Amino acid sequence: MIPPLGESPAVTLSKRFLLYLTLGLLSILFMLPFVWMIKTSLMTAQQATTAPPEWIPHPFRFDNYVVATKAIPFWLYTRNTLYVAIMNVIGMTLASAFIAWGFAHYRFPGRDKFFAITLATMMVPFPVLMVSQYAIFRDLGWIGTYKPLWVPAFFGHAYNIFLLRQFLLGVPRDLTDVARIDGCGELRIFLQIIIPLIRPALLVVALFSFMYHWNDFMAPLIYLTDEKQFTLALGLQSFQSRLGETAITHLMAATTLMVAPVIALFFLTQKTFIEGISLTGLKG
Repeated sequence: MIPPLGESPAVTLSKRFLLYLTLGLLSILFMLPFVWMIKTSLMTAQQATTAPPEWIPHPFRFDNYVVATKAIPFWLYTRNTLYVAIMNVIGMTLASAFIAWGFAHYRFPGRDKFFAITLATMMVPFPVLMVSQYAIFRDLGWIGTYKPLWVPAFFGHAYNIFLLRQFLLGVPRDLTDVARIDGCGELRIFLQIIIPLIRPALLVVALFSFMYHWNDFMAPLIYLTDEKQFTLALGLQSFQSRLGETAITHLMAATTLMVAPVIALFFLTQKTFIEGISLTGLKG
């Protein structure tokens, strides 16, 4: 860090120390619920409810995880959730990229107005649309199936379309013009040239979509009717509703297992994810 003119190195060092101290304290504050969840999942029921709270399990009860996975059909719920999340990732990424490419590089009458209307849909809260969406899916005979959970993703989402359009505005138009001169069709240009170029931004959209639908509770609650179709969020809710007969240690063990894949996925793709966030924030 280069100190501003007229500011001594000691003042700069003090400011940097205060900044790091504030960030460190905030990090601890945000991590506290996560640490509490993990330590509770490894305790006995008696130790988890002791006051004042203890922070180090003694002994470590790893069998809480075994009990939690047997108390509910955990792996069935995991498979259901994985199916819904993957279908949404595929649909949301491809559809949003396709629509964003149209808004970014093609000129057609009313393009800016259509884009403004697309962005305006972000202002409409989900409860306003919930009843009409349910009526449409009921008329289609989709209630009690997974289709209402993933089919809408294949129409894109306004936020992701905006994010990708900002990124695509930075792609030189000469690049696609040269490809057309070489005989490439529009679909081939999109799939073989544009998609690889915007891979970091696509990964951001895919991760956001995966995290949202992995943790989504409202949509499965509305549209799923059979307990065998439940996703993890819905399954954990029914597990929680039996808390009077369910130890909180088992509930925290199941919750830890639920969030673990999302955290692992984030750390595996952390570099590309942050790169995508940075690039989409700078473009446009």
